[in-house]
Amino acid sequence: MPKISVEGLKPGMVISKPVFNENGVVILKENTELTENIINRLKKMEIEYVFVKGERKFSKTKEEMILEVEKRFERGQNKPLMENIKRIIKEHIEELYARNR
Repeated sequence: MPKISVEGLKPGMVISKPVFNENGVVILKENTELTENIINRLKKMEIEYVFVKGERKFSKTKEEMILEVEKRFERGQNKPLMENIKRIIKEHIEELYARNR
């Protein structure tokens, strides 16, 4: 069940968790199918994201993501704090991709 920004929503997607407004009132129930009108209302209400049914799809492979992290942290080599941050990010990527199998 991916978490999608409202900007990325498309008609036909189905809500997998209720959507609440800033007062905690349910504005969309679970299993609601999104329409263009509903998506526009969510944008006007400044809802940031919703959970939708389906599998999470990544734009890059796990290997591409790990390689990108390695490149971004090249200058931080031999700096313990930066090495720790890099390790944590890589572990997080591994976990995300493992959950999506």
